[in-house]
This record gives sequence, structure tokens and C-alpha cells, in this order.
Amino acid sequence: MTINDLKHQGIKKWVQECQELCEPDDIYVCDGSKAEYDRLTKEMVDAGLATPLAKKPNSVLFRSLPSDVARVESRTFISSKKKENAGPTNHWIDPKELKATMKGLYKGCMHGRTMYVIPFSMGPVGSKIGKNGIEITDSAYVVTNMHIMTRVGADVLKNIGTKGEWIPCLHSVGKPLNNGETDNGIWPCADVDHKYISQFPEERQIWSYGSGYGGNALLGKKCFALRIASVIARDEGWLAEHMLILKLTNPEGKVKYITGAFPSACGKTNLAMLIPTLPNWKVETVGDDIAWMKFGKDGRLYAINPENGFFGVAPGTSEKSNYNAMKAAEKNTIFTNCALTEDGDVWWEGIGYPAKGKLVDWKGNTRDAYPNDKAPKGEEMAHPNARFTAPAEQCPCIAEEWDDPKGVPISAILFGGRRPSTVPLVHQARSWNHGVFLGSIVGSEITAASTINAAEVGKIRRDPFAILPFCGYNMGDYFQHWINIGKQAPDKDKLPKIFYVNWFRKDEKNDKLPGGFMWPGYGDNSRVLAWIFDRCDDKDNAIDTPIGYMPKEGALDLNGLDDIYKEQIPAITAVDRDGWLKECADIRYSHFPKFGSHLPKALWKELETLEERLEESK
Repeated sequence: MTINDLKHQGIKKWVQECQELCEPDDIYVCDGSKAEYDRLTKEMVDAGLATPLAKKPNSVLFRSLPSDVARVESRTFISSKKKENAGPTNHWIDPKELKATMKGLYKGCMHGRTMYVIPFSMGPVGSKIGKNGIEITDSAYVVTNMHIMTRVGADVLKNIGTKGEWIPCLHSVGKPLNNGETDNGIWPCADVDHKYISQFPEERQIWSYGSGYGGNALLGKKCFALRIASVIARDEGWLAEHMLILKLTNPEGKVKYITGAFPSACGKTNLAMLIPTLPNWKVETVGDDIAWMKFGKDGRLYAINPENGFFGVAPGTSEKSNYNAMKAAEKNTIFTNCALTEDGDVWWEGIGYPAKGKLVDWKGNTRDAYPNDKAPKGEEMAHPNARFTAPAEQCPCIAEEWDDPKGVPISAILFGGRRPSTVPLVHQARSWNHGVFLGSIVGSEITAASTINAAEVGKIRRDPFAILPFCGYNMGDYFQHWINIGKQAPDKDKLPKIFYVNWFRKDEKNDKLPGGFMWPGYGDNSRVLAWIFDRCDDKDNAIDTPIGYMPKEGALDLNGLDDIYKEQIPAITAVDRDGWLKECADIRYSHFPKFGSHLPKALWKELETLEERLEESK
């Protein structure tokens, strides 16, 4: 398609303005076809930027530069008109200043390149919960990834029509090619100081410059799906969340849908694609990363997965940890910063088996394979943030409703973090506001493995709602929005029930426990999901405690669980009163004050109520 195929005059005008600013050699409007994907992939292979994989049909491997391997949070900005509206957890620059800087960088930035115009839909095309966007980019890598991660092409333009809403997303790798230059097989990007991932919430715009990697460049991902969408959701009365969506079916064939928010390294994708150990229970995937939720006509919250694929972290993914993810990435997949084997496959640390012979590591160096599936820290064959971009429809456990435009009705919302102590295996909020409180205190304990600062070990790194790096406005106001959703619910009895789970309790002194973990996790988490399932039907399987509702003795189905883990149940389903009082003190003096006057009074009240209940339980 060409620019003349753009019937929406607002889109056409914006594309022409970007053309004048960025000065590309050509303009191409993407149609989303397989032929387009294959042609662009071949061009990148021929240019030495991508390597075909003999062992994975229609799949390729890319290597980025070491300066462009992950999200760059220090260069990510919420450029609201007032700094206060961005809040204390976001980086802010005045929008006039930031736009002036970025326009200077954009001027002529696409010399020697093609400007690709990507019409894309977040969610099934035409869904009343979904939204449309137009991304302009000079990266064919971005185009092919967007093909997988979103719905791209003519159908989107047709859905927008001549007057429909859309979000403008402008991206450049920031590497103009002048006087006949080529990339010469080297990943194009700008230096770190000239990277900008900028969101303008009032104008509903995204401008990104200098990075070609992941969410910095695939602007439908965190930039649109969370940072801008969270602002739209606040203004329109819905929720844009960093949450998985799973479909849970019990042995009687009854179905419930559950969302869940977990910080990184807490098993979020593994939970979304769980293979239950409980007989005759079934888990299917609706989404592994993002959920958009709106109230339906029946008063329930309905969720869609606004994405079309998985942008998964490769290291640590194996057939044991996530069989379904491995199967999803067996073909038609883009790999980035993985190692390359001699026989044309990808390899990474934690894949579950050693490589053979020699490998080409993520930096392009040929090295001898290690005798196991892990290289020493700092010598990794694959970058720790190596990724696979795989179509969701290829996942063996994808739910048939995963792309239903109506969405799925949500019965439960889970929060969780990596907490070696204090937080029990599972507890349920006693009210919506109590659940918002639980979401507001989500976090993981800092370990020696995750920090170089010994003084930080043991402290809690809070990540409220697991959305801290992705919320497009003041987090205190975000908490209030959740409280408002509860107030505005058409039928408060139909609001999802809220739970907090913790698969990561540890007893370092018990050398019989693998890794010291008191719960086996993985498929055995289905035992907790089964209890949650029944709680959603108000089954009398819980006791009231100072921290919320917890499983009654015998309420968890432990049939087939190893005895060593059965022995831990009393400890991980008990209230650690002293630990919780310390938790409350950390919330009161270290966490909540960060949000100042924007922290809702209702959350202070929830904290006070928790403290009172703990004191009364002496």
C-alpha cells in the first residue's frame, strides 16, 4: 500500500509531517500480509542483520548491539504538562523541551532508509475494548515483530475508517545512512545518551528514538498497551493492566477466567501456561502479559489480551519450566540475542540441556559450548534478556476465546511477588479496597543474586500492581482509579475477588528442600488455583485471619504432593504476625510516603485496619 491508500485525512497529514521531518528515501504502508513479512525478513537476512534457523521453520535470529539489549528506564519519559501528574516513580521532562530536543534528533534521521507506516490494532480488530494505532518506523525488524505482536494491515485501516480514533507512534533507530552507506550487518541504533522513549499522555502520543529493541521500539507493547492506555483507561473508566489472563476449568467442566500481576522473575508467563498436576484440571492461556478490562452489560469485568503474540524472555525457559512457551516458539518466531548452535538452532542458559560443539554467542563470538545448560555469570552465551517473539496462536494451550472481541469475564485477580518470608502461600482480600491495598504493596525481596549492594539485601523492592515502570501517570492517582472502579462498578457483587499468592517462601536451614523453597511451584500451583476457584463461588473453605481469608486446614488438595512439601503447609498457610508488623512499618514509613498527598486516604485506612487486627491477634 502507499500513502494514497490512507483515507483518514488526519493519519495522512501526520504521515506527511513525519516524512518532511525524518526525510526517508521511501514510504511504505504495511498491509500485514505473509508476503510482506517474508519479503522484509529476506531483506534483513540478505543484509546480514538476521540469520535463518535451519532447526526452526521460518524463524530467524538477530543480534543487537550491547548498548541496546533491554528497556532503558532512565531514558523513558512520561512527558505530562505538569511534573506532578507524572508522579514520583516516572522520569519527567517538560513536553515543550522534550519535543524540541527530539525534533532536532528526528530531523533527517531516516536518510537512506524506508519509512514504514504500520496500521495496528491492540486487541481483535473491531473489539469495543481494543484500540488502534499507527506506528511509523525505519526498522524492518520492528515491522516484522509488530506483525507477530499486534494485528497489522488493511483491516485496521478499514476499522479506523475516515474518522476513527488512533494513537500516533513515531519511532526511529536514530542511525541515518548517508552517501550510500549501509548497516553492514550491524544492528542500527543511537548511543545511549541519545535514546528517548517518550510518552505524551495529554496528547496521546508516543515518540521513540535511538533504540531498535523490544518495548523501546515495538510501540504497541509497553508504550501504548500500558503507559498511554493506562491514562486512557483512567479517563474512560476501565483498566489497562500488566496482567496475565488464564482460563481455568475444573473437573466438572466449569470455567473461570483469572488475571494476575507479578513483577519480573516471579513466574508470570509460567503461570499463564501452567500444566496442572491436579488431575482433570485444565489451564489455558488467554494472555501472558497485558490485560485490558471493561465492564460488560451484565456488570462483570471483561478482559481482552491486546497483544497477538508473546515477547518472552528466553533464558530460564525450558520444557520443564514452560513446555507450552517452548512449543509456541518452534516455528515462525523471531529470536533476539540468543546463542546460535552449529546445526542452526538457538540456545540459551536454562534451556534444560547442554549445547554441543561450538556456539556463536549473542555478541557474535564463536566459543566452545559449556558442559551444562548454564555459563558462569558474565560469560553467558545468550544475553540474560534474550527474547523470542512468537505468535500466540501457536501456543498449545491457547484458549479458544483468546481473540474473542467481547473479552472474557474475570472472576479473580491475583497479585504476587518473590517473598522468602512473611507472606503466606495464598490469602484473599476481604473487600475491593483491601485488594487494592494488596496490589499497592506488591514487591519482591532483594537478594544477593539481584544486587551488588550488600546493604540492600533483605529489603523489599516494591512494584505496585507490577506496573511501576509502565504506569503513564502518578501512581497515587492510579491507586485512586482502582478504588474508583470499585465504587463505579455496575454491580459490586460481580467484581472479581482479589488474592495475593507467594510461591517463593524459603527455609534455608532445611537441606531437604530443593533451593530451600517450601513450595514446589510450577504445576503444583494448580492446587492454589483450585482453592481460589472455589472461593470465587463462596465455598466455605477459608478462615478469617488478620491479613484476610486463608485456606482452612485440609482445604488445599494435596493428593500426590511430595511429603516434604506437605510438611511445610502449616508454616506457609499461617499468619506471621511479627513479620507482618514489620511489613506494615515498612509500608508506613518507606513505601506509602513516596506518593505524598496523592496516596488515597482509603489505603491509609486499610493499613491502619491491618495493624489493628494484627495487634488484636496477640
